[in-house]
Amino acid sequence: MTKIRLDSGVSTSASLALEPLASKLYASPGIRIVGVVELRHTERLQPAPETDKEPVVKLQVSALELARDDQEDSLRRAMRALFMHRTARGTIDEDGQVELSERTLELAAGELHSLEAARLHTALSHWADYAHRVLHTENITHTELLHELKALVDGLDSALFRDRGDDGEGGVDGD
Repeated sequence: MTKIRLDSGVSTSASLALEPLASKLYASPGIRIVGVVELRHTERLQPAPETDKEPVVKLQVSALELARDDQEDSLRRAMRALFMHRTARGTIDEDGQVELSERTLELAAGELHSLEAARLHTALSHWADYAHRVLHTENITHTELLHELKALVDGLDSALFRDRGDDGEGGVDGD
């Protein structure tokens, strides 16, 4: 597995963002600051074949903006939302409906947009895995492939709460 390492050097613009906080950071061990960061790929270490070393990618802080006290809560909410989007989990029940995991429900904390993002992430992950399995099924017949494709379409339509009917047409707003 490729390891990721942060380069200890930061870009000039990132240093300029940190500079005004130097005294505060020094005087407050353990303090946390919140910001928006951009990382740049700076180096790749590729081990020689047949060595037990892992490949390494080095990243450098290329841009950084720090939140003022009154902005921290907004950025923390954005971090929680991004984390929830990345880690959303659940299952698809026998009716094709998404059932989110308890952890995902806790992370979404009842926020409608968060619940919907988690539900769609879970559905897309499930149906992408399904399509991947079908794609790699050896000796699949044309009829079997059509059956699997219909299951995929039905699953995606279900995730979007669309009912195309028996003719396969329709959908939301006639699409």
